[in-house]
Amino acid sequence: MHTPRINWIFFGFYGLISLVILVVALLLPGFRENSVLAGAPLRDWLLDSALPAILPKPDPITISVLYSTEKDAWLQEVIQDFSAGAYTVDGHPILVELEKMGSREIYLSVLDETRKPDIISPASFLQISILQDLSTSKLGKPIVNRADKTACQSVVTTPLVMVAWKERADVLWGAQPGSEMWRDLHTALTDPKGWSVYNHPEWGYVKFGQTDPLKSNSGFMAILLMTYSYFNKSSGLTSDDILSNSDYQKWFLEIQNAISQYESSTGPLMQKMVAFGPSTYDLVAVYEATAIEQAANAVGRYGELKIYYPPATILSDHPFCILNGDWVTPQKRQAAQIFIDYLLSKPVQEKALLRYGFHPVDPSIPLDQPGSPFLLYLKNGLRSDISNLPIVDVPDGNVLNTLQEFWSHNIKP
Repeated sequence: MHTPRINWIFFGFYGLISLVILVVALLLPGFRENSVLAGAPLRDWLLDSALPAILPKPDPITISVLYSTEKDAWLQEVIQDFSAGAYTVDGHPILVELEKMGSREIYLSVLDETRKPDIISPASFLQISILQDLSTSKLGKPIVNRADKTACQSVVTTPLVMVAWKERADVLWGAQPGSEMWRDLHTALTDPKGWSVYNHPEWGYVKFGQTDPLKSNSGFMAILLMTYSYFNKSSGLTSDDILSNSDYQKWFLEIQNAISQYESSTGPLMQKMVAFGPSTYDLVAVYEATAIEQAANAVGRYGELKIYYPPATILSDHPFCILNGDWVTPQKRQAAQIFIDYLLSKPVQEKALLRYGFHPVDPSIPLDQPGSPFLLYLKNGLRSDISNLPIVDVPDGNVLNTLQEFWSHNIKP
């Protein structure tokens, strides 16, 4: 009986595969340890060692992340550990591509479709609220949903604070600004006599700094706190409050017009204050983490640098949000969730605290643990517990848009 031709083809094919496996096995350094002579089953060895060596690796699942600059150093450090880890989806390794830009740039680039990231991470939920509102108006549905606590969640936080040279702040406020901090600041900034009113004519005018609220989240947060403070509330801000109250508008614009220059980013603002001292800025509104970053550089320059907490503050809560774009496939969504979970893991959260001065969102991690900057700079006014400090609500996106537009229409930096 003759063997069918097709059988010979199959025999030849499998013989060739076996020969390739044998040759590769002989060349592998671990062959002797994994060979049948050492007692390892040949089938297991072929599956675990030889076949992976000759079969192509699965293509990675690439997720793109647009993120704000404030957390750049932390992300660049921890991404190396993530890339080295065994994080996969359906056997495919996860590759993360990072791109940093300003918080406002992030949501505008998504809105005009010049970028199609899988995850966005502006400095706060302020920008998420604006994007949700604008995308609903433009596309008929929100491209991001801040209410989805799984796909859109904060990973670290830092409050807005006032940083001042202690000598100046003691004269202006005393030990701690009271409930009228913003109104006191308005009075000081608008008095043509400057520091002479406080018996220090040699100091000139009172010099306050914030960032451009159209370019930087900290400046946007500052004008929101001012506005809330004027209306003596911490929630329920409306567009009508901003557009219909002429007394508020006058008061607000007087503060803004007293600012001689607007930096485009929080880091350079704080660096300039430390480098040039009270000749440039007496006090600035920045993130707590930014103040921590520059605290050591201020030592021995222009006196003691102090951190003050407004009577009500707002958190830069660094959300990581998976977009509802049609380019975000189920596999990408799963990979994005794995990456966010990694950022929420305890070792990564502790690194954000100990090395970069952020508040972890993991409540089990104490801010006053050994090595924490909240112990190191306690004398500079840092608080490891701000649980009793009122936090203002994030208004709806249309209200935030109104505030930005009002500033843009009236201030020409």
